[in-house]
Amino acid sequence: MCSLLFQTLYDQGARKFWIHNTGPLGCLPQNIDLFGKDPTQLDELHCVAKHNRAAKIFNLQLHALCTKLRGQFAGANITYIDIYSIKYALIGNYSRYGFESPTEACCGYGGPPLNYDGRVPCGQTKSVNGNLVTAKGCSDSTEYVNWDGIHYTEAANFHVTSQILTGKYSDPPFVDKMPFLIKPRF
Repeated sequence: MCSLLFQTLYDQGARKFWIHNTGPLGCLPQNIDLFGKDPTQLDELHCVAKHNRAAKIFNLQLHALCTKLRGQFAGANITYIDIYSIKYALIGNYSRYGFESPTEACCGYGGPPLNYDGRVPCGQTKSVNGNLVTAKGCSDSTEYVNWDGIHYTEAANFHVTSQILTGKYSDPPFVDKMPFLIKPRF
């Protein structure tokens, strides 16, 4: 399937590909809420260990596929980007990067430690135990890594992007450094 997609894109002239792996799925507030009730199932960052193990296995296979595709499409530049390592390091060292909370949703319901309740999506009002409640956004999203239990905030995505652009998380490593960095709007 993937080879067919690459072949189609290649046949249409595509030559430069960035393939991003998956992040630490076990660190998403949604997954911690659903699968992290038992503390023995959590890793050192209080993320769901089995979800992160599955993400790592997927990423190993994706990396191997990228290597295989480089052999099949010699004229293509296929770059594998390790998003997992960037995001896991961000969650593990969140205060170093100016964040207040690594796994608490900015827009959610329920308060710390996760501020996430799957029954009340961000921005919506729902009845919970007979009471109407609203999942509201926080006052300063730049303090949070996670936006709504599933997605990262703009500030966290800016950090991820700045790390990608260093070239340290790519295979093969970047030869050319980026002549500019995107400046955040916050």
